[in-house]
Amino acid sequence: MDPVGGRKIDRGPAGDGCPVRRGPDGTWRVTGYEQARTVLRSGGTVQAGLGIETVEKLPARFRRPVLYRDGPEHREHRRQTARFFTPRRVSEHYRDIMVRVAGEQLARLTRTGRADLPDLAFGLAIGVAAEVIGLTESRPGIQRRLDRFFPEKFGRPGFTSLTGIHWFFRQMRNWLAVYLADVRPAVRARRRDRRDDLISHLLDEGCTAGEILGECLTFAAAGMVTTREFVSVAAWHLFTDDDLRTRYRAAGEDERIALLHEILRTEPVIGGLKRRTTEPLRLDGDTIPAGELVELRIDAANLEPCEPPGLSFGDGAHKCPGAHIAILETDVFLSRLFALPGLRMATPPRVTRKAEIDSYELRNLVVTTSAPD
Repeated sequence: MDPVGGRKIDRGPAGDGCPVRRGPDGTWRVTGYEQARTVLRSGGTVQAGLGIETVEKLPARFRRPVLYRDGPEHREHRRQTARFFTPRRVSEHYRDIMVRVAGEQLARLTRTGRADLPDLAFGLAIGVAAEVIGLTESRPGIQRRLDRFFPEKFGRPGFTSLTGIHWFFRQMRNWLAVYLADVRPAVRARRRDRRDDLISHLLDEGCTAGEILGECLTFAAAGMVTTREFVSVAAWHLFTDDDLRTRYRAAGEDERIALLHEILRTEPVIGGLKRRTTEPLRLDGDTIPAGELVELRIDAANLEPCEPPGLSFGDGAHKCPGAHIAILETDVFLSRLFALPGLRMATPPRVTRKAEIDSYELRNLVVTTSAPD
């Protein structure tokens, strides 16, 4: 399947034809699909990048979010929480939530006939992920708080400049706002009455409220922010490709989801992942020694023709657990959006890059419709 005419997001050169290469800075750069998948599935690597340097500075007694753990502890956590993310549970337990939240977001569009699509997509992603995580007692304004926590432009917190001090206190304020308005009410409710959600599971494991805040923000970044970008970029492809849009509208759910997977393969939200080797790793005749940093270029690896799906959700021990949720909620939303009468893209998106997480952001993608309320 290759329904996508080409990338809309400029990710730079795909590679030089060499799937494994050690750069002048000592970092190993992997652009081949099979080679990247081998690294992701290897038991001899650990997580690197994505702010892990900051997490490593936390006190030893503070339990790291699952994204930053490896080994037996990580595998056991994933085993115990896998039930929240199985395809069957996603379809049977979360589909109705997705339909409801998608309807609420599309109602914002149909009331006025005009809306910012990334804003609607963020409302969708927050509404769905909050139910899975257990952030259901939040005070009004969770979308605004998370927008502040994940700003379009990041500064570097620190104490050696006025800018660094500003960003330090800004982020501390944002942490506190999410904790007081979203996490603490959810934790208090579940201390009284456990529910079938992630926060209840974390409480059963003995996590403190601060540790639960860290997990919630990790899931917010992985399950809310990235989903917003994928919904937006998929909609952009559908708006600008008549054949793809016609096919998507006429297809059944299975085919629509396959089309979305293909768009995601072409436009991975996270363009690169990093791992550090803990033992020698053999790749294509090269041996990467222990202790080396390996950069996996997902945006390049995904362009290789191959039968398996791309690596946009990662692979191996750290493969995104919410993959089924993200794809299904995107289809629930877009299939309803593109059924609205008179739907059109009034303003194409402004695209920016986020070097901190090797991602893209789409903003100001304005859509209009003639659908009555």
